[in-house]
Amino acid sequence: MNDKSRTSAPRHFANDRLIVGRLASHGAANYQFRADQSPSYYLKVVTNRSVEVLWGKDLARALSASRAQPKIGSVIGVRRSGYDTITIPERRDDAGRVTETRRLVQRNRWIIESPEFFTERARLARRVRDAQQDARSAVKNHPELASTYLSLRGAQEIADRRIKDPQDRERFVALVREAIARSINYGAPLPTVELRDPSRKGEPVASIAASRRRDSPVR
Repeated sequence: MNDKSRTSAPRHFANDRLIVGRLASHGAANYQFRADQSPSYYLKVVTNRSVEVLWGKDLARALSASRAQPKIGSVIGVRRSGYDTITIPERRDDAGRVTETRRLVQRNRWIIESPEFFTERARLARRVRDAQQDARSAVKNHPELASTYLSLRGAQEIADRRIKDPQDRERFVALVREAIARSINYGAPLPTVELRDPSRKGEPVASIAASRRRDSPVR
């Protein structure tokens, strides 16, 4: 299916918790294992408290892309990391009647890695959130954060040049810092940070490409 899609950056929503457990099974199946539902993909994880069955077509990609390359029985961490906005085309039956109208849907994106991966990401996110952290020493100890601190420096330079109010400058940089830290914590790629020119009339000081999501599951 050649649906157009747009990937959105992570943003807090109700079911973005990290699920840690043993991978019991996974595979293609109709949603909720019901014959009258659309094709999807499931992942069954046995945690210390329960059995979690997760649904989403992107789970297959997340498994394949995982650095851990988990097998059945592996202990994994699973988290929703964002969503793709996908255009579902109009569908017609053999008689030409419209059976499904063209519409936009939100398809969840997932990340599946080892629990240690998420622990390390949480530690890096705390470091980035610390506005008192010296960037040079942080990058020396964690070279993988180099692009993060370059982005923060760029945001600060834009704020210094174009935002007159000191509180607005501080708020702008804090928003950028939080968006990037949240992305690191979730294990997702760094979010797209759109820095608008606040000198243009009617435009906000900053617009961070963070997604507005619905809590209902998307498969």
